[in-house]
Amino acid sequence: MFIHIGNDNVIQSKDVISIIDYSVVTSSGIMEKMVEQAAEQQKVYGPTDEAKSVVVTSDTIYYSSLSVSTLKKRASMISTISKLDDFSDEIE
Repeated sequence: MFIHIGNDNVIQSKDVISIIDYSVVTSSGIMEKMVEQAAEQQKVYGPTDEAKSVVVTSDTIYYSSLSVSTLKKRASMISTISKLDDFSDEIE
């Protein structure tokens, strides 16, 4: 399944490692260093000026203009949808 994380970015939900509030990233030296290293490798996407959250995947970091709670709702909604039974064959 895929999650739209804002700023025209859509990622696979299975690739998400963490969704972090932007203020935590800017206040943590370790997190800033992680983002800096990813930026050097050109693996950071999205504008920082309107970032509310940071989505970390196995190989990329995305700044998102959506809040952590919004992204969490989208991720859990996808999880719920994937657990639903498929009755489309029975409709015909």
